[in-house]
Amino acid sequence: MAPSTQEVGGHVAVLAFPFSTHAGPLLNVVCRLAAARPHTLFSFFNTKQSNSSILASNTSILCNTTNVRMHDVADGVPEGYVFVGKHQEDIELFMKAAPDNFRRCLEASVAESGREVSCLVTDAFFWFGVHIAEEIGGVPWVPFWTAGPASLSAHVHTDLIRDTTSMGGCDEKETISVIAGMSKVRLEDLPEGVIFGNLESLFSQMLHQMGLMLPLATAVFINSFEELDTVITNDLKSKFNKFLNVGPFNLLESQAPAATTPQSVVGDGCLLWLDKQKIASVVYVSFGSVTRPPPDELIALAEALEASGVPFLWSLRDNLKTPKLDEFLSKAKLNGRVVPWAPQPQVLAHGSIGAFVTHCGWNSLLESVAGGVPMICRPFFGDQKLNGRMVEEVWKIGLKVEGGVFTKNGTLKSLDLLLSQERGNEMRKKIITLKQLAQQAVEPQGSSTVNFKSLLDVISTTNQV
Repeated sequence: MAPSTQEVGGHVAVLAFPFSTHAGPLLNVVCRLAAARPHTLFSFFNTKQSNSSILASNTSILCNTTNVRMHDVADGVPEGYVFVGKHQEDIELFMKAAPDNFRRCLEASVAESGREVSCLVTDAFFWFGVHIAEEIGGVPWVPFWTAGPASLSAHVHTDLIRDTTSMGGCDEKETISVIAGMSKVRLEDLPEGVIFGNLESLFSQMLHQMGLMLPLATAVFINSFEELDTVITNDLKSKFNKFLNVGPFNLLESQAPAATTPQSVVGDGCLLWLDKQKIASVVYVSFGSVTRPPPDELIALAEALEASGVPFLWSLRDNLKTPKLDEFLSKAKLNGRVVPWAPQPQVLAHGSIGAFVTHCGWNSLLESVAGGVPMICRPFFGDQKLNGRMVEEVWKIGLKVEGGVFTKNGTLKSLDLLLSQERGNEMRKKIITLKQLAQQAVEPQGSSTVNFKSLLDVISTTNQV
């Protein structure tokens, strides 16, 4: 007879969203939880492709966590299915099949381990987690939101936003005065699916359901720190049973013992190149692992970098290169380096970096804060526009590129403002203050450390709050 869950320390099942940069941060925090609860089993459910991708990019992620088991979940694509090129087609197929696929995997994991599930941790997108948690004995449901508090607030308050605007006929420049901490946010900044875009799409409906269900969760945790936005944080605390900021993850990872990394995977020697540059003089450019800026904008950005003469480091993925851009980069007298990949947290923490040209994804934003580097934002989709508005108007630690798109002249103005004008100095001072607050949050008595202990308590109990 298998030992009881209580005797062996419990069994936490973790359901990951396998697209974009969701699964990796979730696995990182699961490994931290597992290290703190060595007698608890953590079963991590994700698609085979996503699991392989995470492990390929960070081979040491599980080295100290023997109580984490990774399981492959079907991707929802029927055998013989031919993709027709529909927007978010792979996500829709996965989400339609996900509840039943996860249920089957949970049953198999319980049978294999002999441990009943004692807690269900999921990506916040999986609003149906509240039902699965109830089905398997009323265990705690603990969703993880991978983005920032402002975008989470937008989804939680979707009905309120819809009720207080004229929807299709609304002024996109109108600010959101009905939600705490969002008075400088415009309707046009909101993620697709709140009031703009196809509100009937599976993805939009998923986000709407998520906003409705999260208040039923035992706790909601997030990769942020309370001091970044106390007004929105306190409002969400009033909406949820527990709202736990347990980041920034990148600062926590930097505290871990450093593994020996071959020079070949640290960005083609870009850190050594940065060592030779002046303090706060280099512009770092990167658009993450998913975002695809239009080719003409990349050319405009390259032209601005050439005209400015400022030293730069550009992490440019191969799938963003075009013959025209390659030709320009090879012929132009550029005072910088173009690499296919760069170790972004280390780059942004380097003293030579003076500005970060970014798509304003949440992980990049936090890494910029941790490095104390002000941003030039060119948002594209999802929460990026909202993040950009918070950067420019609320935290005042950067600016959105003039006109919202890269042009040679507009980008030159942004570079000059950030690197040469007093307003840029003020942004640098503000982001260094936030950097200090972030560092304090992850210290032994800091807010994120205290919240992480609360999260440990939640996942260690077998009773619903």
